[in-house]
Amino acid sequence: MTEKELIDKLNELRSLSAENEVVEFKEAKNSYDFSKLGKYFSALCNEANLKNADCAWLVFGIKDKGHTIVGSRFRHKRADLDNLKGEIAGKTTNRITFVEIYELNLPDGRVVMFQIPAAPNGIPIAFAGHYYGRDGEDLSPLNLEEIERIRRQATSEDWSSVICPDAAIDDLDPAAMVKARENFKSKFTDKAADLDSWDDITFLNKAKIAIKGKITRTAIILLGREESEHFISPAEAKIRWLLKDSKGNNKDYHIESCPMLLAIDKIYAKIRNLKYRYIKDGTLFPDEVDQYEPFVIREAINNCIAHQDYTKGGRINVVEMEDQLIFTNLGSFIPGSVEKVVMENAPEEHYRNKFLATAMFNLKMVDTAGGGIRKMFNYQRERFFPMPEYDLSEGKVKVTVIGKVLDLDFTRVLARNPKLSLEQIIALDKVQKRKKLTDGEIKNLKDFGLIEGRKPNYIISAKTAASLSNSELKAQYIKNRGLDDEHYKKLILEYLKKFGKSPRKNIETFLRDKLPDILTETQKKNKVTNLLSSLRISGKIQNSGYSEWSIV
Repeated sequence: MTEKELIDKLNELRSLSAENEVVEFKEAKNSYDFSKLGKYFSALCNEANLKNADCAWLVFGIKDKGHTIVGSRFRHKRADLDNLKGEIAGKTTNRITFVEIYELNLPDGRVVMFQIPAAPNGIPIAFAGHYYGRDGEDLSPLNLEEIERIRRQATSEDWSSVICPDAAIDDLDPAAMVKARENFKSKFTDKAADLDSWDDITFLNKAKIAIKGKITRTAIILLGREESEHFISPAEAKIRWLLKDSKGNNKDYHIESCPMLLAIDKIYAKIRNLKYRYIKDGTLFPDEVDQYEPFVIREAINNCIAHQDYTKGGRINVVEMEDQLIFTNLGSFIPGSVEKVVMENAPEEHYRNKFLATAMFNLKMVDTAGGGIRKMFNYQRERFFPMPEYDLSEGKVKVTVIGKVLDLDFTRVLARNPKLSLEQIIALDKVQKRKKLTDGEIKNLKDFGLIEGRKPNYIISAKTAASLSNSELKAQYIKNRGLDDEHYKKLILEYLKKFGKSPRKNIETFLRDKLPDILTETQKKNKVTNLLSSLRISGKIQNSGYSEWSIV
């Protein structure tokens, strides 16, 4: 939203005679309790759903009575505001978080506007395991009737099962029908003898693509002619492939429409699945593999088709970069947790498009018996490649598959520890990607001696490094672990003795390459600050007041 649009929206909200279930004002002059913020997020999410609103608003820097602007310094650094999105997502159902957080620096003070999405149909949103709502202006637990009212939305209508009254069998693509019969026969060999005698309508009914001979939205998506897409309008049945270069510039693109059963192969053919060479530990001969396992590509695309929220009128995207593929579809991730799906390896209890998912299963496109996503993780594991990465924010599911070795240390751990569980590998993958670990993951990895260090900067442990028998890896381990503070203090004193006085920035430059690589630039700066402070307090160095340090 532009600044003018934000100001107009703020004036609209302030003009309300009182707060309502989807608008909340807080002064929050300096700070605000995170737990209470999360409860309001849950409440406003749920109330926006119940009131059929697109979103709700929580506004800081404004009095709740009179709606006068008082200004707020809540997380006045933009980076801290942006971090709040992830912090909230970590505590909510399906990792739902803010649509956006806006700042307005007005003459009367700074205003922070939190745009909160409505809870998805059928999914009440909890914060820290509890559902919240509003009784007028009061924050309260969401009552049982309201919880069930939201949940019933998921069962009241399956969008994909709705009949297209004006569509007929002639609106389906003949080539797609042939392919559908082949796949069904391959999937259900016991019905192969009977299938050849079925006419098209009988086949569509048996495959659960049509309902009593009527053409459904699912039939149009999977088997419809390209010109038949209008039957599901304003929804779209399109997959867009986009090729980007190393700088992120668009190089090529291609769009496929229905029938999706055939579109998958056409999109797959666009992807440059190049050969990747790397040398395994213990041999001088390189292994050569495709960057991407074909199953992983097809599974990711099919999942996008099956779980797309078609009511949002968007497209499925496949973005190809030099060393990774990114797949996106609109809608929340119904199971809520990718880790849960991978570990439990069981079919889901709820589907956004149950009729569509069943049809795709019958046509051998997806595995509703559970295990498709888990297979993706295992294929990456076999290559020693990073695990698939899921981003469930911004109202869509984004899956990134990396087609190369990201960290040789991680690769060696997998190669020499074949009995590691998939759960441990996923957690170790977070370590190599510098992602945040849960307390349970930290305990699991530490119990098996796989990591050490201080939160959040964990590294491969000495025990694991020793088991690898690799001098380069051991050297990296020592570099990551770092040396004790006394060593760095001695370096600073020797530096100042040699050069007399020195600005702080020169000392930072001198120490930068000597500090552990695992530290960020900010953490390295903080480390230097602590070392200088310790030496000053002990009376060994002094600051002249011009940011220059010298020996006392």
